[in-house]
Amino acid sequence: MGDFRPRTVWLGHPEKREQRYPRNVINNQKYNFFTFLPAVLFNQFKYFFNLYFLLLACSQFVKELRLGALYTYWVPLGLVLIITIMREAVEEIRCYLRDKEMNSQIYSKLSTRGTVKVKSSGIQVGDLIIVEKVLCFHLSISFPGSCFLRTDQLDGETDWKLRLPVACTQRLPTAADLLQIRSYVYAEEPNIDIHNFIGTFTREDGDPPVNESLSIENTLWASTVVASGTVVGVVIYTGKELRSVMNTSNPRHKVGLFDLEVNCLTKILFGALVVVSLVMVALQHFAGRWYLQIFRFLLLFSHIVPISLRVNLDMGKMVFSWMIKKDSKIPGTVVRKAGRTLTQNEMVFRRLHLGTVAYGMDSMDEVQSHVFSAYTQRSVGHKETLLLERAPAATKVRKTISSRVHEAVKAIALVHNVTPVYESNGVTDQAEAEQHYEDTCRVYQASSPDEVSLVQWTESVGLTLVGRDQSSMQLRTPTGQILNFTILQIFPFTYESKRMGIIVRDESTGEITFYMKGADVVMAGIVQYNDWLEEECGNMAREGLRVLVVSKKSLTEEQYQDFEARYVQAKLSVHDRSLKVATVIESLEMEMELLCLTGVEDQLQTDVRPTLEILRNAGIKVWMLTGDKLETATCTAKNAHLITRNQDIHIFRPVTTRGEAHLELNAFRRKHDCALVISGDSLEVCLKYYEYEFMELACQCPAVVCCRCTPTQKAQIVRLLQERTGKLTCAVGDGGNDVSMIQEADCGVGVEGKEGKQASLAADFSVTQFKHLGRLLMVHGRNSYKRSAALSQFVIHRSLCISTMQAVFSSVFYFASVPLYQGFLIIGYSTIYTMFPVFSLVLDKDVKSEVAMLYPELYKDLLKGRPLSFKTFLIWVLISIYQGSIIMYGALLLFESEFVHIVAISFTSLILTELLMVALTIQTWHWLMIVGELLSLACYVASLVFLHEFIDVHFITTVSFLWKVTAITLVSCLPLYILKYLRRRFSPPNYSKLTS
Repeated sequence: MGDFRPRTVWLGHPEKREQRYPRNVINNQKYNFFTFLPAVLFNQFKYFFNLYFLLLACSQFVKELRLGALYTYWVPLGLVLIITIMREAVEEIRCYLRDKEMNSQIYSKLSTRGTVKVKSSGIQVGDLIIVEKVLCFHLSISFPGSCFLRTDQLDGETDWKLRLPVACTQRLPTAADLLQIRSYVYAEEPNIDIHNFIGTFTREDGDPPVNESLSIENTLWASTVVASGTVVGVVIYTGKELRSVMNTSNPRHKVGLFDLEVNCLTKILFGALVVVSLVMVALQHFAGRWYLQIFRFLLLFSHIVPISLRVNLDMGKMVFSWMIKKDSKIPGTVVRKAGRTLTQNEMVFRRLHLGTVAYGMDSMDEVQSHVFSAYTQRSVGHKETLLLERAPAATKVRKTISSRVHEAVKAIALVHNVTPVYESNGVTDQAEAEQHYEDTCRVYQASSPDEVSLVQWTESVGLTLVGRDQSSMQLRTPTGQILNFTILQIFPFTYESKRMGIIVRDESTGEITFYMKGADVVMAGIVQYNDWLEEECGNMAREGLRVLVVSKKSLTEEQYQDFEARYVQAKLSVHDRSLKVATVIESLEMEMELLCLTGVEDQLQTDVRPTLEILRNAGIKVWMLTGDKLETATCTAKNAHLITRNQDIHIFRPVTTRGEAHLELNAFRRKHDCALVISGDSLEVCLKYYEYEFMELACQCPAVVCCRCTPTQKAQIVRLLQERTGKLTCAVGDGGNDVSMIQEADCGVGVEGKEGKQASLAADFSVTQFKHLGRLLMVHGRNSYKRSAALSQFVIHRSLCISTMQAVFSSVFYFASVPLYQGFLIIGYSTIYTMFPVFSLVLDKDVKSEVAMLYPELYKDLLKGRPLSFKTFLIWVLISIYQGSIIMYGALLLFESEFVHIVAISFTSLILTELLMVALTIQTWHWLMIVGELLSLACYVASLVFLHEFIDVHFITTVSFLWKVTAITLVSCLPLYILKYLRRRFSPPNYSKLTS
């Protein structure tokens, strides 16, 4: 990653830098103006396939090796190179324009001349930037206070995260005063950790000098979005030192399964070419200058390795891309190779459970009625409910259902980290909207979509969160009354504690209450004994709901003062601070009153479950790699049916050492047929010490969920799957944090959605909805593979036929290295005479798209490589040898006197055989296929007039020519038609059973 060092950054003075920093530019181009042509040519000729044809073409400048006109070899090679160069040029220009757009974005910079505009590429470390949408890394010095930002392009989480300003800067009158103070930031060296930051802020001209520690809460990352308002930040990192850039791997050159198979076959064909050439020279007993004869035979039989194969396949890919783009059932899909994934990140409240009674979506009006009743009774002076509300937990008074519902809703409305933000709607002034708590202007921001869904639910039943700052909170009752609460302490949710708490004081009564919510596994030991918690939590979890347990505890003033003193003392500790703080908090977490259970559900995209079912039936294993928390990831996997209802789940315990990893792997090994859920931290430890063992066990699981994964870990898992299993991988993602994974996979699919277009732009395929993945693979993926297989087989067949005829011809005429066909006949054979019918195979299909979607098992044939296996290759080789031999020997037997008649009979029979073989292979006729057949035949007939140099024009108009050509063509094709009929009659393929 380079020599990265910590840095001291002076605010507003980039010229005071103590080291060189990279420019803040994005450059995704592979070439520049001078390297484009040499690099493209090098990339083409570094592969043996293309280098071989270059050497063949160059050999024609040697007089002893020349077999015909130079254009015979240079025109096909030039055509291939021109198409490649044009394709690369178009891609490079597109990339340049995208980079230019990003680097030209305008930002506002604070300077001694006031606010000036600066391009993104002109931003330097130390600049003070007024931020609305973050492009480079900043340290937040926001005015007038805290702000929220979204980090979905980094970690995949679309929830809003709270960021706090540097405290001492908040006392400055204006942002411009930042330039007048002597202050600097000491920051750690650039690294890939997106969850932590270590630094200090120092103001030297203060009395005394001010030092503040900086953490992740004071920062804004690259590619994050500020929710609202304005933030002033000092630039700490730029260019390649950005966290987002360091977590993005360079895109690798991808080679698909089909390309690997074709490359393997071409190597076999080249081996056959060498063997045939050596055999021909051996039959001459290596007489004379035999080494020159070897080269001449290599040139003579060069058609065995078809140069047009790569061009045809590349053109086929262009057609397949166009078909995908035009498919009305997957609109918006784009193929980029030469949104949302499983969830919508929208949480919906589904269940409120009080132990003796539960409320679902169809009975929320009852909850609303209870809440309304509680506050209307209070307003008219009904004191019974008040007495019940204020009674301590130990009182043995049986509370009414209405009171219990009200307490539960009130607790849910208070125990969270949600902040309501009021935005101007074009009519209402923002300050006025906030002052009057305008419902239409209010937007909830929080660090978790679960939190927002709970607050939105309390609003729907009558208790609305209308205001919040760092020290207070306001709720509005159904009667319009505003309840004010002072926030005394807040204990945020952590992955280790699995719970959050808040202590508030009711300003109207002075009561102090400690509210807490968390996962059932930890809350069960905190709340008072009950006999329903465990059972109901299990029931709700089996429904795929995320369950939270809500509790409360009333505190006296003395109890709270005692707690606060111990809590402050613990926070001032230098050693074991976190342990001491946790111990003090735990002293409050005893015998808490259980209020309710809440169940929320992540809204899955439409048809996610059927899509995953299709993939499983097609023999595709699905792994889920996410940045979400463990509980969130597990619930999402259950809701999507990635993990089935009756399937056991092994949740890998957090491990930090080799010994712990060893014990946990042994525990996991004893389980069979269970899904695995593991966190990114534990995964890293396992891969460090037991990579082989872990991957072996994980690959045997029916489903794997990796949570809290960094972008780098996602790419690492994909790479390990490729290396350990030898299988091809397809990565599907929707955020900037998925780019590395998408680029590492053999096939990357980006989903456009709420998390932007970063993933879709980096992917090989871009879709608008996850459900389109099924059709993309089952229909277009399957058709593309089978069509490409047929196309490549026919191009090879076309080349082997003419090479076989050349071998027969040379054998009959004393193994002479003399070409059978010369000049335009050779070029025309593989272009205008046969190209259209052969290429029309890209329109063929064996089953309708509806059948392919209904029976995903058909896709398994592709996984086994049946359409282009060594068996099918050998069959086509035998067919080519048979037909080439029949045509050549037939022409030699039936010609009468002149050699030119051999050329006319054999070449015409060859063209007709190729056209008939295409017709024999086609399974579903398209009108363009018929046009291609007729057009090719018409082109050949019309060109005979101009080919008098090679063909006797008068001879081809005789009856003798016609019957000889017809007889040879029938003998070469009719047996194959009969064999095909018998095979379909007695051993039909799988797809034919479905179509019938």
